[in-house]
Amino acid sequence: MQSPATQAGGSYWFIQGMRGIVSLPAFILFCSFVGFTGFAAESGIGRAEAVFMTGSVWALPAMVLLVTSALGNVALPAAFLTVTLSSIRLMPMVAALIPEIRTSKTRTIALLAVSHFVAVTAWVFTMERIQKVPPEHRLKFFAGFGITLTSCNMMIVGVGYSLVDALPPLAAGTLFFLTPIYFVTSIWASARDMAVYLAMIVGLVLAPLFHQVAPEFDILYTGIIGGTIAFGLERLIRARKAKSAGRAKS
Repeated sequence: MQSPATQAGGSYWFIQGMRGIVSLPAFILFCSFVGFTGFAAESGIGRAEAVFMTGSVWALPAMVLLVTSALGNVALPAAFLTVTLSSIRLMPMVAALIPEIRTSKTRTIALLAVSHFVAVTAWVFTMERIQKVPPEHRLKFFAGFGITLTSCNMMIVGVGYSLVDALPPLAAGTLFFLTPIYFVTSIWASARDMAVYLAMIVGLVLAPLFHQVAPEFDILYTGIIGGTIAFGLERLIRARKAKSAGRAKS
């Protein structure tokens, strides 16, 4: 017998996604956007521009890069390229999420629309809960959370713009780090494959080293070299386990 939640329609699951706004991931992102609001105000970015940036760019690191480019009087094409390259990191998240929320009847235009809301917090929140949502309503669930999360952060930036002067600069800067800390801990807790654990451990070890050696390309080197090392280690461990199992059977 199906549960009432399974029998519920799309509106129910859209509202369930909206209810995700009352969660730890959303709260952490709210705090991060308070920090961004202070950064934008100190940088001379107007309230309307900061709110528009929140809704259109959405990913927080890309927004920080855009503001930094504006402060450095970087040419518009260069700033566009910088933000684009920063957002490429979200492509694997989109590639992992879309198969989970798509069905044979899902329209491509709907997937393109909701892909705008794919960022660290929305992705982690959804991937942790999407298996409990009926496949035909998963798109609505993600849309409910993504739209609500973006709208609330736009309001936070708009309302908080006049209040950030009372926030100490150190506190505003500290709030920026809540999102990456949450992301790392959530990925570790939700990982189901040994390769994920190895990649995170190797990355955490190599990142500080590459930051000292090549600070302009530290993330790139950490991803490529660290990912390759983690992949090799995972294959080596699996091969040894398979050999040990073969010896045990013989």
